Amino acid sequence: MSNIAAAASQRPGMDRKTWAVGMVGFCAFLSLYATQPLLPLLQKAFSTSKLGASLTVSAATIAVALAAPWVGMVADVHGRKRVIVPAVFILGLANLLTACSMGLPSMLAWRFVQGLATPAVFAVTVAYINEEWPAGSAAFATSVYVTGTVLGGFTGRFLSGLIAERLGWRWSFAALGLLNLGMGWMVAAWMPLAQRFKRQQGYGRSARALFKHLTDPGMLGVFGVGFCILFALVGTFTYVTFHLAAPPYSLSTSQLGSIFFVYLVGAVITPLAGHWAGQLPSRMTLSLSLLCSCLGVLLTLAQPLWAVVAGIALCSSGVFICQTITNRLVGQAAKGSAAAAVGWYVSFYYLGGFVGSVAPGLLWAWGGWPGCVALIASVLALAALYVSLSPRFRGR
Repeated sequence: MSNIAAAASQRPGMDRKTWAVGMVGFCAFLSLYATQPLLPLLQKAFSTSKLGASLTVSAATIAVALAAPWVGMVADVHGRKRVIVPAVFILGLANLLTACSMGLPSMLAWRFVQGLATPAVFAVTVAYINEEWPAGSAAFATSVYVTGTVLGGFTGRFLSGLIAERLGWRWSFAALGLLNLGMGWMVAAWMPLAQRFKRQQGYGRSARALFKHLTDPGMLGVFGVGFCILFALVGTFTYVTFHLAAPPYSLSTSQLGSIFFVYLVGAVITPLAGHWAGQLPSRMTLSLSLLCSCLGVLLTLAQPLWAVVAGIALCSSGVFICQTITNRLVGQAAKGSAAAAVGWYVSFYYLGGFVGSVAPGLLWAWGGWPGCVALIASVLALAALYVSLSPRFRGR
């Protein structure tokens, strides 16, 4: 009977704690990329270039990359929930302040503040999951969290495009801010304090643990793959909006927001990937998922709109599977100071997002959307080759 009870306790299930981490993922990504369907609109509103408009994405992603390692260090000292919940409320307030922006510089400033608070939500949550769930159900909890990020990313993009076309971009951020604050209240009520958290004794020890992760070649390999994953996703979703806003498609702001329905494909696939991650070698699943994303990006070069949308769906689904696997690999390899390890992963991941929001824009004048695709597909293909050949991923 004791064996049966132990097995039941490790069986994946949706309790309040699991719902809470899903909502945290939702809040973290609700507005991080909400400007993507608005980019052509913001380009006209602020009389700027495509690269200038894309800085509304870049400002948030570079702030995430800068803040992530230090947030992990703070969470290793003060605890998980005590960092996560205040950060969720800060995100809601940052959205409301973004709605009050008087020009592009002030919008970039509030987007940067939002990026600084974001890793305190999701980087710490990944550490919380790896500590609070048994090994047999941690993969499922991680997949619920990633599904929350998928739904949050879709909701933010879809609502911002829909509301901006009817009421203006300011109301988009006001609505997202209020939604963020409401979800924050639910997270505060449903997420229990960590029971298995081991507090680091002071910032000095936590800082030593933080930089120790940079001397681990295996961890650096996972960090590098994370860089490539978000480079591809941000590069694709940022610049495909300009591609689809131009002839022959000429999509409106709300139609561009509707393109992000492809995120819902990821919401279905990601929980399945949570089970695959525990049954198949991570190396195989990771390399195949990277190639899947690469093929998806290449498919966007086809002329029909349905083919472009299918390519975006294929690319994003592959990225979501990769994200589930790499999050798990970081948690397994951390060997103490898990939040610091996840913080470094998030830093590299969002540094990739920052570069992905800028580098394709530099190629746009040279080759348009096909030039962007060539760069993004090359990064994904090289990452897949590295995973399949590198001894760092053997046995994983």
